[in-house]
Amino acid sequence: MKKALGILGGMGPMATVDLFHKIVAMTDAACDNGHMRIYIDCNAAIPDRTAAILSGGRDPLPYMRESLQKLLSCGAELLIMPCNTAHYFLPRLQAESPVPFLSMPAVTAAACARLFPGKTAAILATRGTLATGIYRDALLSASVPFLEPDEAERDALMRVIYQGVKADAPAETYRADLEGVIRGLQARGAGYFILGCTELPLAFSALKLSCPVVDPTSELARAAILQCGYQVRVQRLC
Repeated sequence: MKKALGILGGMGPMATVDLFHKIVAMTDAACDNGHMRIYIDCNAAIPDRTAAILSGGRDPLPYMRESLQKLLSCGAELLIMPCNTAHYFLPRLQAESPVPFLSMPAVTAAACARLFPGKTAAILATRGTLATGIYRDALLSASVPFLEPDEAERDALMRVIYQGVKADAPAETYRADLEGVIRGLQARGAGYFILGCTELPLAFSALKLSCPVVDPTSELARAAILQCGYQVRVQRLC
């Protein structure tokens, strides 16, 4: 049975666009009518999740609840959020929703175990996401070995995400930070990277970085397509 998808978005807007684009591009559809119905609430007014978790910033949960209710009223039958840090609040949202959410960290950990068995993942994410342990817990549950950035690397990632992608800065302004983080983690044994902030796939694409990665946005898109009763397009090799 086909299901309608709801996207609780706006965290940030370009990450929501990226997820929507990936869902459409990855759906095996021969024509317009072969795609799923998708409701999107792109509410950029949702307060910053990292600030709320680490420094007493405004609570985003009431705004997320409002978006949830809008999506439910539209008729969404499966829900996803294109924001890794927001998954810290997922248990409370799920408790208030009769419709299930897909967990981005859970589908990502499953992909890591499937795609890179036995290799060590490096978690690239905001300080808020790293502090919550949502990826740590998911990877441990999936028996995936992993590394986390050190303090200097966390600072560099925050610059890439906030002063770089979210600020729409030229990609070259954050190349040194991101490549430095990658080199440091590879030197400590990282075999591939989890792009655990929805701005990071945009950064990797803009800089044309080619190291092995697992993109949680792509994995969330893939899982949503399948859970909504559609098929994932098979990539053709040239």
